[in-house]
Amino acid sequence: MQLSSLLGPGIEAPDGVGGLDIAGIAADSRAVLPGFLFVAVPGTTVDGTKFIPDAVSKGAVAVLAATQADISHSLSVPVLRAPEPRRALAEMAARFFGEQPETAVAVTGTSGKTSVADFTRQIFTALGYNAASLGTIGLVKPDGGVYGSLTTPDPVSLHGTLAALAEEGVTHIAFEASSHGLDQHRLDGVKLKATGFTNLGRDHLDYHPSMEAYFAAKLRLFSELLPPEGTAVINADGASAGDVIAVAQENGRRVLTVGRKGEDLKLERLVREGFAQRMSVRHGDKVHDIRLPLLGDYQASNALVAAGLALATGESVAPTLLALQSLKGVKGRLEIVGEARGGLVVVDYAHKPEALAAVLSALRPFASGKLICVFGCGGDRDKGKRPIMGGIAVEKADVVIVTDDNPRTERPEAIRQEIMVAAPGAREIGDRAEAIRAGIAMLGEGDVLIIAGKGHETGQIVGDRILPFSDHDEIQKALEHAT
Repeated sequence: MQLSSLLGPGIEAPDGVGGLDIAGIAADSRAVLPGFLFVAVPGTTVDGTKFIPDAVSKGAVAVLAATQADISHSLSVPVLRAPEPRRALAEMAARFFGEQPETAVAVTGTSGKTSVADFTRQIFTALGYNAASLGTIGLVKPDGGVYGSLTTPDPVSLHGTLAALAEEGVTHIAFEASSHGLDQHRLDGVKLKATGFTNLGRDHLDYHPSMEAYFAAKLRLFSELLPPEGTAVINADGASAGDVIAVAQENGRRVLTVGRKGEDLKLERLVREGFAQRMSVRHGDKVHDIRLPLLGDYQASNALVAAGLALATGESVAPTLLALQSLKGVKGRLEIVGEARGGLVVVDYAHKPEALAAVLSALRPFASGKLICVFGCGGDRDKGKRPIMGGIAVEKADVVIVTDDNPRTERPEAIRQEIMVAAPGAREIGDRAEAIRAGIAMLGEGDVLIIAGKGHETGQIVGDRILPFSDHDEIQKALEHAT
């Protein structure tokens, strides 16, 4: 492809280079091949301009850098400039790969993104489309195959994946939009028809300097990435929903709200029905009665956001809501994985305060006996949430066991102590497998044990190593010996 076909507004190029043939794009000099355009993005730790000589030596035929970047190297290739290299990278990647599934939606929020993206994929599939989803659990294709595991991939990988999916016949895709991905412009260039919002809580303050910055990153999805003709789907019951609605409306976007406070899909009734729920949802003058085969109020909220995204892309109400009755929960999200002595064992990915509170509240009605919680907090991440989560656990559960969860380079015992400070009466068992065994040993008739934090993960990050570890596997081992 000629370089002139990749250029967009704001990109400055030297005269006479438009006819240059570009064989590929990379922001990692290790991925550069002959004929590539190398984009030197400002890194969080290392500036990409330091790798320009390496990229050129590997065959890069042009370089793009920030407008103000100081490039002291003497280069034999043209240098392009852009005020925001990350945004330019994403938009150029979109032009280079070209094809995308014709219907794309994205959801952001602190909790629920994975479930909403996967539920939306399931709804589109039930409506007869070849649909995929992309997020924390990976790329889920129409055949159910799961690949990779990055919430929002880098732009080159993302647009390459979108082009490949379109080539395979995928017409509908639902994304998770992480605050990191939005802040780093990874989703720029994706042609979205609708965007969704679940809720806002404390998260990723190891990356964002403040909650305001964290929220501002998420708001980009509604103020910048959603096109003027697109629709914002908002969980009206979620924290900060009003602020998101205001931003979307101020930017001229149509708004569709769901939930108990919602105006378009209004949740009028939600009652437990075994390990499912019965919902009454009003749309206009008609009330739809739905059996949702999922646990917890927040899963009902997630399902309605997913339904709203389908409606926002032009789908009809009745078949969309009917599709909710066949939803399957995402692995590691409020997932019942076993039973011992009349008690249930549940796994959930909850690793932030609001998510842990929501999970414990969702499970409380199912615990006629004790509600037991095993959880920990990750190392090298927001330390402020540790005592908050400890307080939530002892307030909402009857028995709490504090254990390890990806300590990374921190001392595990120090992390546990920061949780225990606000968790009087909690037990401390550092070895996660031992903590799981202890929780299962406590189970009796009517008890519910929640193992929180790792969900679908199959590794424990200790130092700079990922050691094999699965909550699911350890639970099964413990259940085999439970009597």
